[in-house]
Amino acid sequence: MPSGSLSLEAVSFSYPLTRAGVADITFSVQACEDVGIAGGNGAGKTTLFSLLTGLQIPDAGDILIDDITLSRKTLRDVRAKLGLVLQDADDQLFCATALEDVAFGLIQRHLPEDEINRRAAEALRAVGVEHLADRPPFSLSGGEKKLVAIASVLAMEPSVLLMDEPSAGLDPAARRELIGLLKGLPQTKLIASHDLDLLYELCGRVLVLDGGRVAADGSAEDILGDEALMRAHRLEVPPVIALDRIRKQLKSEKIP
Repeated sequence: MPSGSLSLEAVSFSYPLTRAGVADITFSVQACEDVGIAGGNGAGKTTLFSLLTGLQIPDAGDILIDDITLSRKTLRDVRAKLGLVLQDADDQLFCATALEDVAFGLIQRHLPEDEINRRAAEALRAVGVEHLADRPPFSLSGGEKKLVAIASVLAMEPSVLLMDEPSAGLDPAARRELIGLLKGLPQTKLIASHDLDLLYELCGRVLVLDGGRVAADGSAEDILGDEALMRAHRLEVPPVIALDRIRKQLKSEKIP
């Protein structure tokens, strides 16, 4: 498979004595494809990301990232291809400055100092926050923290980005800035979010999870615009689609 491809084949996982995980999940994502993951609370989105990053190992089925089958023996190689952006940026930022946070993962790889400095600076520049390099993370706004967290992932040069609720806690201006940034990133992206407007804007394809299973898989317009499907899985048609339909209806009813 080309760099950035991933595939799940009949993947199942359950948590002992607590709650269901995921069951018989099968889908593939092509290199550079942007795929949204929608679903209510407890649908399996977090478990899916835990499996993809090797925090959990499937009870059954196979996960492939590029041509590598995920296993305990291949965790290091698989994780080198993945970049995970957490919902709460504070969970990713813990160093004295933004630059140190971005450089942290590179230091753990024992890269040469000049390469660490170059890649960290380039990652901050790529998300437009190079001016924040010497600022402590606690002094940053929510939007700035999110961008620095993304920079810390981009510095590792992953081929696949996993993003958990990337717009959570952002004001409208920061959200719009984030969407513009993500549209320009070349990596394959898997984006789990309750912000269905964001998924509609960013992703050509959307999967709906419910009860740990893939309930629907198709184009963002077909899936998110299907009112019956959305309601059946405790979701709603995003306002951007509803507004577009109203505009089309008004236009069609307009008297020449």
